[in-house]
Amino acid sequence: MEQNKGNEKAEGEQNDVGEKAAGDSEDVKIGIIGECGLDTPVVLTNRQECAVCTPFGKPSDIIIEGKIENCNCALLSRNGRLHDIMPTNVNYRANIWAMRKLGCTHILVTHTVSSLRESIQSGDIVVPHDFIDNTTKRCQTFYDGAVGSPFGVCHLPMYPAFCDRTRLHLINAARELNLPVHSRGTVLTIEGPRYSTVAENSLYRNWGADLLSMTLCPEAVLAKEAGILYASLSFVTNKECWCTNQPIATTHEIIYTFKKQVEKVQQVLVKTIQSISKEDWTEDILKAKILVCSNFSNRNELT
Repeated sequence: MEQNKGNEKAEGEQNDVGEKAAGDSEDVKIGIIGECGLDTPVVLTNRQECAVCTPFGKPSDIIIEGKIENCNCALLSRNGRLHDIMPTNVNYRANIWAMRKLGCTHILVTHTVSSLRESIQSGDIVVPHDFIDNTTKRCQTFYDGAVGSPFGVCHLPMYPAFCDRTRLHLINAARELNLPVHSRGTVLTIEGPRYSTVAENSLYRNWGADLLSMTLCPEAVLAKEAGILYASLSFVTNKECWCTNQPIATTHEIIYTFKKQVEKVQQVLVKTIQSISKEDWTEDILKAKILVCSNFSNRNELT
């Protein structure tokens, strides 16, 4: 795309801010990104499949739109419904851009994570408050100067790393369901698809990481760059190899653990969606958009 078209996109984003500011709580639409099979048996009414085109290619799979607790929602399987996309090859930019294009104001995501701490056990739920990105091969921004990308550069602040108000809804939902939940946690994202070594585990623990994921980053960064309120519901499937008093879990065991508990994850999501949809998010949505606009720069601002 030509640079002047990129400028039009940037101006369009600023216009979006004004449009959202004029909206009300009925404008809330929640995107859900998670593991394959997450939408079953989620009660999603008025289901329809949607193929979305983006400047960054195709999302991981078709997006399923519908209503949960009378709130507009859009579901996407991060690794594809057949789980045939490895973490590095997930098109994170297309996934987030598609959610933005569909008008999502929030994104709730699920992640399977492994524990680096004795206090965090398999089967626990963690709503992380921060992350460390240790990936090396993934596109980190929409504003990369490539053809089709928005023009300019976005120097995005990452504090807080997640939307705290959305996080609180997830935490409260889990507590209301009497599920074991940790209200804080730092997730370190590794490149994958391999698991980490004992030496790497020791390093990550010294860095202050509590959990390991392969898919949180750059998804969280891109959601913030898109002006979307984002929070993660992380499900602990196993302890990492630093823990020598238990066998190392295999991939099949990790998948089995998640599938066995997936209904609990779904219950938390449904309850969270129900509570989010009852509140007015106008100011939060506006602030998320303004954050992007106020940290966006291009050559026109330097002349």
